[in-house]
Amino acid sequence: MDTLLHADSPFKTIISFHKLIESFEEIALSNVDYRSNYAKAILKQIESIPQLKTGIEDFSIIKNNEALIKNILADLFPTALTHNEIKAVTIPFQNISFNYTERFKKILRNAGDEFYMEIRDFDNHQFYINNCCLILSSYYGQNIDFNKIFFYDIPDENGIEKHYRILYNADFMEITPTEHSVSLTQNDIDELIDNYNDIELWKSKFPPGSWMLKGFGIVSLFDATTESAISNLKSNLLKPDAKTVASNDIIENIFKSIFKIPDLKVGFIIYNPEEEKFIRPVKFDNQLQSFLLSTDQEVDCKNAFFGCSFENLLDKQEPFVISNVKKFMEESPNKRLGEHLLKQNIQSCVFAPVIKDGHLLGVVELVSENPRSLNSVNATKLELVLPYLTDTIDRYNTDMQHQVEAIIQREYTTIHPSVYWKFKKESQNYFQNNNPTKDYIFKEIVFKNVFPLYGQIDIKGSSEHRNETVKRDLKNQLTTILEIFGNQKSNSNLMLLEQRKFELESLRDELDQPLKADTEQHIQRYIEEEIHPLLKNTKDTAKDERLEKLYFESLDEKTGMFYQERKKFDNAMSIINKKLASVLDRKQLEAQQIYPHYYERFKTDGVEHNLYIGASIAPTKPFDIMYLHNLRLWQLQTLCEMELEHHQLKESLPYELDVTSLILVFSSALSIRFRMDEKRFDVDGTYNARYEVVKKRIDKANIKGTKDRITEKEKITIVYSQNGEEAEYLKYIKYLQHKKILEPAIEQFEVEDLQGVSGLRAIRVKVINNITNANAKKITYQDLLDELN
Repeated sequence: MDTLLHADSPFKTIISFHKLIESFEEIALSNVDYRSNYAKAILKQIESIPQLKTGIEDFSIIKNNEALIKNILADLFPTALTHNEIKAVTIPFQNISFNYTERFKKILRNAGDEFYMEIRDFDNHQFYINNCCLILSSYYGQNIDFNKIFFYDIPDENGIEKHYRILYNADFMEITPTEHSVSLTQNDIDELIDNYNDIELWKSKFPPGSWMLKGFGIVSLFDATTESAISNLKSNLLKPDAKTVASNDIIENIFKSIFKIPDLKVGFIIYNPEEEKFIRPVKFDNQLQSFLLSTDQEVDCKNAFFGCSFENLLDKQEPFVISNVKKFMEESPNKRLGEHLLKQNIQSCVFAPVIKDGHLLGVVELVSENPRSLNSVNATKLELVLPYLTDTIDRYNTDMQHQVEAIIQREYTTIHPSVYWKFKKESQNYFQNNNPTKDYIFKEIVFKNVFPLYGQIDIKGSSEHRNETVKRDLKNQLTTILEIFGNQKSNSNLMLLEQRKFELESLRDELDQPLKADTEQHIQRYIEEEIHPLLKNTKDTAKDERLEKLYFESLDEKTGMFYQERKKFDNAMSIINKKLASVLDRKQLEAQQIYPHYYERFKTDGVEHNLYIGASIAPTKPFDIMYLHNLRLWQLQTLCEMELEHHQLKESLPYELDVTSLILVFSSALSIRFRMDEKRFDVDGTYNARYEVVKKRIDKANIKGTKDRITEKEKITIVYSQNGEEAEYLKYIKYLQHKKILEPAIEQFEVEDLQGVSGLRAIRVKVINNITNANAKKITYQDLLDELN
């Protein structure tokens, strides 16, 4: 008998059988002899224990009179049903129970002595308010639907958790107020109904122990293990976030409850129809395992590992069941699959396809260490859970597709967040107006009246450096081959070796001249076709073999040539580009706070960027020309910071490279149009195309009347055409000089005429390179105005 009562309750609970005893008293007065005699005999036994009628507060009375109480309750607990019904006497919502049926006793015995029976997910708050609602319903006649479905979770003898639904019968209980009870008005009741979570309010209207609960209730349990397990599975599978999905242990326990197999394990794989492969879903890698792909992340469906065994699963889309793996190995030609399963001590298994609209989405794996635990009969239980698995996998695939599309957009396209809204709007128009009988014509994405900003930080003399490293590698390789040939014995292929030496020396001499376009390919082809076959067939001594081995180990795997110097140059270029691009991207996040604007960046032999700002890009925000000035100041300061980053980085580079910086100023507003064929924005209109021409040619331009480039290392060159632009940038420069970011000296000059473009001028100023990035505090246009005023 369990007798643990909740300490905090609106009831003073007294167990009484007075309603049944009153029924016996009526029967005793009847004319039916056998019924009358039986009732009189029961009443005779009750006379000595008046508490059975007046009320029991000492539970030892129940314990000491179990036989008599069983007789009193005999009509409610028929002996013929004791092994079928799961029933006991209780007080609703309390953990007090006795007079169990034999089936109930067996369930509790199997659960073990340490098991404590309590209602699932039922706390003290719910207990108190449910009892108050019982009073409102029975005493005040309020129609309140307060009973949710209650469950007991009780393990069986194998440790499998079973779920029993609780049904209460309160026909033999009476609820009466005591002198401590509070009389309630309808307004009080309405206030309570509107404030379920206010426990203090409920306690003020129903103080603890202020009501009398006299009598007893009956609890009947219904084995709802399968239904409850499926509900739990559904709840877990419908969780939107992979981090909140239940662990593999929880999922397995749910399946164990459904299949009643203690050692059942669950696995899962996704089917990729595009590549015809089974893959482990990485999203759930920590939650769900796979027994088919225990080591591999993916495997081809036509792999010999599966063989013809999976014909039912792939083609007929039916479960593949192995009730005895050892017998399967003996009778099936696909021994590889059997061996794979036995290595994991799998003796029986079911692999069930998950199908939606006739398409295979994935495979559910159920395995057991015992032969025939899983078979074609109990495999039919999967029909209960497959609909939920189907929805989950379909949702996983859809979610993955959306994420892949998002990654493609983020990593491989040029749709910047600032203009994304317009693409989204046009896509929504397409979706809402899509008509199967009429082709939808997409509107062009155009942003009018925007101001452009262009800047670049370029590797100085990158082509010359690249050619120089190519020549060094080729010279080193030719010299190494000549040293190997010089070590060959004089009587070994003498004439051929001498000819090859002459040809190699001639090629090396050619490298003292400027590198021609085809020189590298010519030398590479000669070495591969003429020299390498000769080296591989002329190993006269151990020393020759060692030298040749060292030579071939020095070759680059991809090119088959020496690549040491070029690798230093390429690595240095990559480090510079990556570092400077990261600085620009980081600073761009700050710049977007000035005013939303379009931004794109390119890595070439350096880093270039385009900015476009204007009201059409952010139509919901008022635009002022001050935002353009602020962005221009931001751009200049950001290039200063990038110059500083390079200066600090230069000493650690594997190949020393310098950079030059340039800004192109263009004050006229223009339009940009998204080119559907090239999937990028471009300047729109013939007149505006002049801006693009200048961008492409300006960095190679010279100072007018000289052979000197307009760009120079550690300096920023600002190219403009109007006096107003000159005055604006001189203010910025003066301010940054005041902040010790730029040096005092300013160079001003005219730019040589470009094809179709003339009248350009430039300002050039050097960045102070003995300050740290921490000193390069972000400055706004308002700071500049405040300083100048």
